[in-house]
This record gives sequence, C-alpha cells and structure tokens, in this order.
Amino acid sequence: MHTKARGAGLAAILLGLAALAASFQPPPAPERWVTDTVGFLSEPTRRALDARLERYERDTGRQVIVWIGESTGDVPLEEWAARTFEAWGIGGKGRDDGAALFVFAKDRRLRIEVGYGLEPVVPDAIASRLIQQEAIPRLRAGDPDGAVSATAGALLGALGGETAPPPAGPTVRPSLPALGTGQLILLGVLGLFLLVFLVTHPRMALFLLFQIMSRGGSGGGWRGGGGGGFRGGGGRSGGGGASGSW
Repeated sequence: MHTKARGAGLAAILLGLAALAASFQPPPAPERWVTDTVGFLSEPTRRALDARLERYERDTGRQVIVWIGESTGDVPLEEWAARTFEAWGIGGKGRDDGAALFVFAKDRRLRIEVGYGLEPVVPDAIASRLIQQEAIPRLRAGDPDGAVSATAGALLGALGGETAPPPAGPTVRPSLPALGTGQLILLGVLGLFLLVFLVTHPRMALFLLFQIMSRGGSGGGWRGGGGGGFRGGGGRSGGGGASGSW
C-alpha cells in the first residue's frame, strides 16, 4: 500500500512537471545584445556592454547576449535558461556557438548558458568559476554594473577572439580651411550652372537623385540581424553552463 502511494505521488509530480513544461512561454526574443527589463544596470553600462557584444559578434560570428529579468516564476532556472536559449536560437545554426548570461534580480540568481558548440571551450567548471569569481562577490557588494560587465568580459575572454576596444575620448574632427572671396564666387557660379542644367534636364536630375538615395540606403548590413539589431541564428543548448545565487 505504501509503495502504491509513493508511486502515485511520483506520477503526480511528473504530471505536474510535464504540465508546467507544456505551458512555459519564453519572453519575447531580444532586439539587442544586452536587455535589461528591470533597470538592473545603469544606462551607460548597458550601452557600452551592448556595443561590446555587438562588436564581438561582428568579429567572430559568435553570439553572446545578456538578458536581465525579475524572476523565472515557477520554472526552475536551468530549465528556463535552456528552453529560452533554444527558443531564441542564440548562436549559428549548425554551429550552436552562442552563449547567454541570464540574471534575475528578484530571485537573486544568475546563469551562464552555453550552446552545444561552445561546451568544449566553456565547460561547466569554467562557467561556474566565472560566476563565483566575477559575479557573486560584486553582486553581494552592491555593484551590479561591475558584476555583469566583468562576468560578460570574462566569458568573452574564455571564448577568445575579441578585438581591442576602440580608444576612449572624443573624436577630433579636422577643421576645414576658410574659403576666400574668389573661391566663394566661383562656387556660386558653378552652383548656378548646375541648377540651370538640372532644371533643363529633369530626367538626369531624377537619375542622380535616385543614385544618391540608393547609396545612402544600402549601408553595410551584417550577418547578426536586421536593422542593426540582434537576431538569433538557430543555435541550440543542451543545458551546459552553470548557475549561482547571491
């Protein structure tokens, strides 16, 4: 009788987990490499890290993202991360070379999730070390900016291939030389001739306008996603990575 009760209890638990898994809906896929839905990071830190991860994907083809939310709810962290990772398709299809840092402010937990293709490069032990050494001490000290930036940076260091960041400081624009009176008159005459030509040759004017607009709108797109934003490439995760709490 006791054995039957235990069996019935186990079956109920399994059915409950199956129902939970069937009802799980991941959040909408991110549009940038760093998504902070709860204001966990300062805006300058979020922008700087987002630009760094975007540049890393351009240089290496590997997608690394940071996503910060409030809670996983009733879903275990490891399951939430693996299923969301796959739903978003982080990493290249067939290469599975993506990685994600998930942080949950209310739960006070975080996880590094690694795609199949990167598990030999960042095994569970290394992912755990990054969390314990880089994230947890800074989070407990009340430094979320430092914790997320340092952990993401250490993850890029473990993956390799990051180029040096651009030098800080304002960009100095060379000043244009002042034009003399004679040069201004010459430019005015040339402009007048050009205007007369375009008015008397409307087809040529339309052709030139079309060429200018075509060049302006065809600026260098890239593999990572439409409109300069993040878009998953179809990568998968087998649950590799590590979790931690603070």
